[in-house]
Amino acid sequence: MGDERRYVLVIAHTGRHETLEAALTVLRLLQDGGVTPVAMERERHDLAGVSDVARDVALLGTDVQVEELELVVVLGGDGTILRGAEIVRGTSVPLLGVNLGHVGFLAEAEREDLSDTIRRVVDRAWAVEERLTVEVRVLQDSTVVHTDWALNEVTVEKAARERMLEVVIEVDGRPLSTFGCDGVVVSTPTGSTAYSFSAGGPVVWPTLDAILMVPLSAHALFARPLVVPPTSVLAVEVLRRTDGTGVLWCDGRRTFDLAVGARVEVGASPTPVRLARLHRSEDRFTDRLVRKFDLPVAGWRGPAS
Repeated sequence: MGDERRYVLVIAHTGRHETLEAALTVLRLLQDGGVTPVAMERERHDLAGVSDVARDVALLGTDVQVEELELVVVLGGDGTILRGAEIVRGTSVPLLGVNLGHVGFLAEAEREDLSDTIRRVVDRAWAVEERLTVEVRVLQDSTVVHTDWALNEVTVEKAARERMLEVVIEVDGRPLSTFGCDGVVVSTPTGSTAYSFSAGGPVVWPTLDAILMVPLSAHALFARPLVVPPTSVLAVEVLRRTDGTGVLWCDGRRTFDLAVGARVEVGASPTPVRLARLHRSEDRFTDRLVRKFDLPVAGWRGPAS
């Protein structure tokens, strides 16, 4: 066991100077701790162009396979972490995010904690938290034409700015309402602080298993956000009276065109995303909300002792 090599994938947006410098620091710290850093081809090329440190970095898919990874360290915002989730999808490899973006709800650590974070990676001092994901099917005339998944959200949106999308929404095989709208967001609790939040959806604690549906600019009396159990299946049908087409987005990264009459079904996926947590005692989700959104809490006295 003492000769077993340890592999940690480092994902970074190397087109940004700050991220490039942070990635080089991570490579050095991992190597100093006896861990072999791994990178994808383009990122290893970018890193090798500025430092010799990248010479000893293993190449993902050639030197090391995804299943051999112990951990993925992601340097960036939530978008970069979503990219990492795509890479490890279907494996048990956890993701550890270091926030170099703006809000960074998925990230566990901040840029200023980088050295301590990597020391804890070397010491294997983390725990794993599983996050619910959703899977999506697109049907056209009862035929499945597309499948995908999402960690944050699935959205059905209008394809043209000037046209409205006419939809009917369904819960567990029963129709609930029809309306014209800009679209519909179906979100996980993890995604409740992302697009769903911007659309007026509720903030849901990520430890709660649930699925959210939030209409976008709906023209209807009953078009409120819904929260259903993870056993439910939500559906959005693009009605044939729609003047135009729609588009499906998964995590804002993967897209599929929706024809008139398309049906989008979303339910809980059996495959979670695993996030590595350092479990600092002071880092509760309430505190994260306050910190990320800069919420005013002056005057709080706390429970009586």
